[in-house]
This record gives sequence, structure tokens and C-alpha cells, in this order.
Amino acid sequence: MGIHEELAAELRDALRARDRKRLDVIRQVETEVSRARTEPGFSGEAGDELYRRVIGAYCKKMEKARLEFAAAGERGRAQAEKLAFEIEYLARWLPSTLDEAATRELVRSAIAELGAGDPKMAGRVIGHVMKAAGGTVDGALVGRLVREELGAG
Repeated sequence: MGIHEELAAELRDALRARDRKRLDVIRQVETEVSRARTEPGFSGEAGDELYRRVIGAYCKKMEKARLEFAAAGERGRAQAEKLAFEIEYLARWLPSTLDEAATRELVRSAIAELGAGDPKMAGRVIGHVMKAAGGTVDGALVGRLVREELGAG
């Protein structure tokens, strides 16, 4: 069963249970997917890959907003908790990311493969790792590790 079908089943369950929190997050994801499908340059079907990309981008936005609400103290606590629920709920449809040790190995092998020794080649190494890993690594972590390995940071 694809992500679209799973979300449809979750939506039906949430409607039956009158679970407002789940309803809101599922409807928001479906809205984001519809928006992505109507963007210029989109072609193809709304398959699992599109859903993963949209859910990943949505979770990243919500995490940033959650941190801002959490920094607001008591005033933003309820909204921060709502966003934390959304992120946790959607996490099951995101691809798992590699830990720091595995990412460091990818970075080292990319540096060796490209023969990079100069910090000026950091962008090329980062691009190589991101392309090779195919969405299973955190871009910020890759950037930090590449700069560490090349001595640029």
C-alpha cells in the first residue's frame, strides 16, 4: 500500500474517531501534495517519492516553526506541542537517515573518489555525497562533516 492509500485510510480512521489533530495534519499534507502537483515543471504521478519529498519539506518547515514557538515560552507552548505532534506523526513516512558515523564514511569515500584535498572543493564533495545517498543523509550534517574533513571549518 502506497503512502497516498495509507493517508486515505488514516483520514477515514481520524474522521470516525473525531481526531482533530490527525485530521488537520493529513489534510495539510494532501494540500501540500496538491500544490506540488500544480507547480510548473511537475510531470508524472503523485507517487510515494512525491509524498516523501513533500512530507520531508513540510516536517522541516514545522520543525523550524516549532523551535520558534518553543522560544516564545509559555505563549507558544500549545502551538509548539501541536507541531511536535505533526512531526512525530509524519515521521513514519520519511526515509530513515544515516547516523553521523555512516555519513562520515560516505564523506570520506567521496573525498577519496574525487581526490579532494582543498576546502574549495567542498561544494563538489557535498553534491557528490547528496546525490550518492539519495535523500538518506541530512544535508546540514554532510556540509559540516565535509568542512571538517577538508579542514575548512
